[in-house]
Amino acid sequence: MPRLVLCADDFGLSPEISQVIAGLAEDGKINAISCMTACPGWIEDSELLLSLPLSIEIGLHITLTGETPLTAMPSFTRDGRLPEIDRVMRDARFRRLPLDEIQGEIAAQFESFATMLGRPPAFVDGHQHVHVLPGIRDIVIAETARNAPFAWLRNCADSVASIAARPFRAKAIGNAYHSLGLKRAAARAGLSCNDSFGGHYDFDSDYKEIFPSFLKRPGSAHLVMCHPGAGEMPGDRIAAGRMREAAALQAISMHDMAASHGLDFWY
Repeated sequence: MPRLVLCADDFGLSPEISQVIAGLAEDGKINAISCMTACPGWIEDSELLLSLPLSIEIGLHITLTGETPLTAMPSFTRDGRLPEIDRVMRDARFRRLPLDEIQGEIAAQFESFATMLGRPPAFVDGHQHVHVLPGIRDIVIAETARNAPFAWLRNCADSVASIAARPFRAKAIGNAYHSLGLKRAAARAGLSCNDSFGGHYDFDSDYKEIFPSFLKRPGSAHLVMCHPGAGEMPGDRIAAGRMREAAALQAISMHDMAASHGLDFWY
């Protein structure tokens, strides 16, 4: 039976977000968590993950935007901060990224994950999907193969029919375009990927109402991203959406919802 992987992104971004995500995992509402090991709260927040069932997949959310990096990145940062996603995408397109600095930072984020949890990540993806960008994706694949050879990579692509069946097609098409070739490249390194991907929306809609649409036309390993949380922090434009997501996920019977779309959900 096809499986639903419901992954909460941004663990470690703030204590409130981490606490909500860990609570949803404990309650069986999500079955995967993606961690930002570059964030200041990661070390303390990681303790919330130690008591979770081993069936909860815990992965690395590679962070190359907005935060303070773990390593010195003089060519990439501005005033010690990682750039915004628009600049990263532009520099990736024109092959202007300092790939040596990025490789060192990604390696450090893998190391921080393993240090705190005592094991490699079960999967690897990127904050704002930076892991699929030109240049960066090659580093991500190589570092995953070296540090977590049994991990899978997030593939943001999907079939045309599946994208057409769900809302917010423009976002899905954009992510699918940037992900072209990722699955083949990962396979060459011995790594697998999810085979369908959902969760795109505007962070303003009624999340409980829109959630079932994320499950339409799933593949055999259907990954849905979500961003539940609580609290407010400077620059977090989706803070209100995080709270709506958390409330909706707590209210949904995920096993029943998944089964109604021909998916198995376990944790």
